[in-house]
Amino acid sequence: MPKATARHILVDSEEKCNDLKKQLDDGADFGILAEEHSLCPSGRSGGSLGEFSQGQMVPEFDEAVFSGELNKVQGPIKTQFGYHLLEVTDRSD
Repeated sequence: MPKATARHILVDSEEKCNDLKKQLDDGADFGILAEEHSLCPSGRSGGSLGEFSQGQMVPEFDEAVFSGELNKVQGPIKTQFGYHLLEVTDRSD
């Protein structure tokens, strides 16, 4: 079963998500932005979600994790929880 390691930033609006993505594009540190802005408890650890298997996350998030480029920030990704910025740091089949 495919597995991935990823980190994310969860916020409550698309506007805030786009603003954070621009900051990342301009060189901001993902982990620091996650600690400062993420609504998910993972924010305390720089947004790290650790390793998980395909199918463990909500469908929109899962699809982005297992189809997107490695080490490239994706988003905004809208789920029932809010808007995510996502970076997949490792993936295996």
